[in-house]
Amino acid sequence: MQPVFEYTKGMVRMDTIYCPGCTHGISHRLIMEALEEIGKLGEAIGCGPIGCSVFAHKYMNVDMCECSHGRAPAVASGIRRVHPDKLVFTYQGDGDLASIGMAEIIHAAGRGEKFTTFFVNNAIYGMTGGQMAPTTLIGQKSTTTQDGRTIEQAGAPMRLCEMIATLDGAVYVERVALNNPANIIKAKKAVHRAFEVQEKKLGFSFVEFVSSCPTNWGLSPLAALDFLNEKMLPMFPLGVFRSPEGGS
Repeated sequence: MQPVFEYTKGMVRMDTIYCPGCTHGISHRLIMEALEEIGKLGEAIGCGPIGCSVFAHKYMNVDMCECSHGRAPAVASGIRRVHPDKLVFTYQGDGDLASIGMAEIIHAAGRGEKFTTFFVNNAIYGMTGGQMAPTTLIGQKSTTTQDGRTIEQAGAPMRLCEMIATLDGAVYVERVALNNPANIIKAKKAVHRAFEVQEKKLGFSFVEFVSSCPTNWGLSPLAALDFLNEKMLPMFPLGVFRSPEGGS
């Protein structure tokens, strides 16, 4: 019989520690499936910093390096320069990448470092207690904005794809979402495209996954997907912000 499903060799077979409804598992699988499909599982090196992404090495069946909070782009820059023929990627959340690691990601993109960053944007600090992140929405409650984020207190949410796409070293920048099957299929295509850009050594590639965090949002998994669709996507529109072809 023809199998209708095969477990990817890129994922370690073990129970997840992520919360119910968390979309980290989906993004893990998409990245690992893409590497398996292009035959690069044995030639990939991942960099995971602090945050929920600190657990990625448990599930991703590739060489992984743990990095200090926010410093994965710096570590990936060094690894990629030492191993120019490897596929190197960082896997980072919004608290890590857009706050303590903002300088690292902007300068790596500006230098045109030839690695790929996968950015999980769930608009909140996940592992460290549900604090406001740079991507937290206006009015969104967190442990540090219990009445909701305001522009007067914390400014507006930061849009990383739009920022990074202004840098000449950033060759491919796309924002995708993990809220339904159609968007997940598009997300996988973006992962493939990012690795293709890296393989061709064209420059820096960046894929943002708009994701959910039911636990820290205080919502059920299904309600969290509704929140993602109704509240997050208007603030973080999907699409290609920069590509080698120059189109969107």
